[in-house]
Amino acid sequence: MGHVLLLLASMLPVPQASLAVMTWNVCTGTNSDCRLYRASAVELAGHIGGRALARRAEVIFLQEFCTGATGTLELWLEQRTGRRWTIGSWGLTGQDGEPYACHPDLLGRPRGAQSIAVAVAGDAVAFETHALPAPPWYVKRAAVCADLPARRVRACGTHLSAGTPYDDHQPGAPYRTKQLQRLLEISAKPGYRSVVGGDLNVSPPDSGYGSAAGRRAVAPFYRLYQECDQRGVRRTGGWTREGKKLDYLFAPKGSVRRCHVERGVTLSDHKPAHIEVTL
Repeated sequence: MGHVLLLLASMLPVPQASLAVMTWNVCTGTNSDCRLYRASAVELAGHIGGRALARRAEVIFLQEFCTGATGTLELWLEQRTGRRWTIGSWGLTGQDGEPYACHPDLLGRPRGAQSIAVAVAGDAVAFETHALPAPPWYVKRAAVCADLPARRVRACGTHLSAGTPYDDHQPGAPYRTKQLQRLLEISAKPGYRSVVGGDLNVSPPDSGYGSAAGRRAVAPFYRLYQECDQRGVRRTGGWTREGKKLDYLFAPKGSVRRCHVERGVTLSDHKPAHIEVTL
């Protein structure tokens, strides 16, 4: 009987390993129109962690976060999961090289610089920060990449120039074009599967809206990767901010198991987006 059970067990399909990733521009730093504006570190940790863990995210990309809340979020995630979490964070600087400060919380406490961050569950994570081309008259831009050797995954998150009159509004979106070219280069690592995304501030190539230059600039990602919310062969996706798709999660083609955009979340002007990929 025991041999029969062992034989049957050996015939059962082995569950395929997967990784869940969330990206969210939390809009807490300087935009008074957002509900998380001037939120405390504890409030931010609760909202971000709650959204991430509800879908079992093990990697989190954040934009318009604050460096002063990094440690609080890390501790919150560790206490709720019983696992080690590590966060790689980069604070924006202005044209003068000074930190681009988050406004204080509602009690007047400083919150550090506005930042991008990548949070990762588990041990042995290596972080890299890569500068991206940016207009010299406004804030600097960068990408944070995390290597997960145990899973052979490289996860890179970023927040690109906004395309506003003060941030890459020139014809041809020259800085976002260069930023995306550089992001494509740094997101690849031999022997690793790449998951890359964040608030890219461009529209999908086949969306029919937004800057044509921005749509062209992001097209190379669709040649190499599958976007979380891609509609078949069409390079589109559901909106993530005010009727337009600006937030992306790219993964190896054929690896996307699930994708979800939390349209019901109204804490930020961007919606959290989630991807689950097979490894």
